[in-house]
Amino acid sequence: MKQILALLLIGFALSLCNLSERFKKGGSTSGPSATGGAAAEKAQPTAAQTAALAGGQQAKWDRQGMSWTVPPNWTEEENESKSFMWRSPGGGNAASLIVSISPMDESFPTDASLQAYYEGAKSRAKNGEVDEVKMVEIDGLAGVQFREAAPEKPDGHRRLQWLAYRKYLGQVQGINLMLASEGKDFERHKDAMYGILYSMKVTH
Repeated sequence: MKQILALLLIGFALSLCNLSERFKKGGSTSGPSATGGAAAEKAQPTAAQTAALAGGQQAKWDRQGMSWTVPPNWTEEENESKSFMWRSPGGGNAASLIVSISPMDESFPTDASLQAYYEGAKSRAKNGEVDEVKMVEIDGLAGVQFREAAPEKPDGHRRLQWLAYRKYLGQVQGINLMLASEGKDFERHKDAMYGILYSMKVTH
């Protein structure tokens, strides 16, 4: 499981390779201008996404004041102070919910960073690496949501990701939420993944 987490986080880091350049160009902004005028839409799960969680259970991350509804057959794999993971059954065919928290300095430019995430995802979409990019508000917290395109190899990982910032217990934090599976299984897990994402309750 640790290897899976490491691979997914490496992929995330590579996707943000232009972040520092965008900071230099952008500076700090706020409101819709932080994402080039894109307003955050409120998360609205479809009927299929809601149905995928029928009979579900709560995945609670008490130390970070977060929770999700996950399907009844998912199990907890990790619950640490800054990392959290649940997983469906199925071995290599499974889907995963992986959440990590990054503490930031009080002066960290969260607006500029969110703008950089958004612009970076838009650039990846132009290159065919991402097939969905938008600002989505979940439980009152706005973040950048994007979905990677299908990988070239069926066993390559495909991720649905949501990135945001919050202030929690006096600390500025970056939230990196990933839902992932192998490319060949993504469509089978897709409704549950979106349902889990949009079910999130987050203290901020």
